[in-house]
Amino acid sequence: MDWTAVFLSLRLAMTTAAILLVIGLPLAAWLTFSRCRWKAPIEAVVAIPLVLPPTVLGFYLLIAMGPRGPLGRTYENLTGERLVFSFVGLVIASVLYSLPFMVQPLCAAFGGINRRYVESSWCMGVGRWATFVRLVVPLARRGIVAGLVLTFAHTIGEFGVVLMVGGNIPGKTRVLSVSIYDDVQALDYGRAGRTAAVLLAFSFVVLLITHTLQRRRLMP
Repeated sequence: MDWTAVFLSLRLAMTTAAILLVIGLPLAAWLTFSRCRWKAPIEAVVAIPLVLPPTVLGFYLLIAMGPRGPLGRTYENLTGERLVFSFVGLVIASVLYSLPFMVQPLCAAFGGINRRYVESSWCMGVGRWATFVRLVVPLARRGIVAGLVLTFAHTIGEFGVVLMVGGNIPGKTRVLSVSIYDDVQALDYGRAGRTAAVLLAFSFVVLLITHTLQRRRLMP
C-alpha cells in the first residue's frame, strides 16, 4: 500500500466533503423550495458532472486554472504559486466534480419534509434562516449523512479529473487512484490488486450505509 497516497486521498476527501456541506446545504434548500424560473438550468449545471466525462471537465479546469487561465493567473498573483499540480487545485476540481453527489441527496431529503412544518414555523414568527437551521436540517439529517458519505467515497475514487489537474506528484497530488494506475503501468499487479481490493471493500461499505439510510428515511 502507498500510505502517502492513502493519507493524501483521505485528506482530499475530508476537505472536499466539508466544503461541499457548507455549499450544498443552502444550494439544495434553494433548489428544493425555490420557484424561480432559472431553477431548471441551475439544476442542470449542478448535475453536469454526472454525465460529463471526467477528462472533459478536467481539461476545462486545467485551462481555467493554468498560468494563463483566469483562476490560475489570479491565484498566482495573490500567492506566488501555481494552482495546477497543487493540492488546492485538487480540492477545487474535486468540489466541482463531486457537487451533485452532495446536492442531490440533500434535495431528496429536503423534498421529503412536510412543507406544513416549515409553514407552521414561519407562522409562529420564526425566521426563514432559523427555521432552516432548527427544523429543516435536523429533519434531513439522514440525507445529510448520505451526501457526506457519497461525496467522501466519490472523491476517494476520482481519477480523470485529479490526474488532469493535479498530475502525479508523490506526496502532493498522487492520490490512490493514480497510485493504482502507476502500479499497473509498472506491471506491479500484486500491489495494484491490494489497493484495488481495499477500494472495492470501501465502496461496498459506502453503498451499504447509503442504502440503509435511504430505507430508514422511507420507513413510516
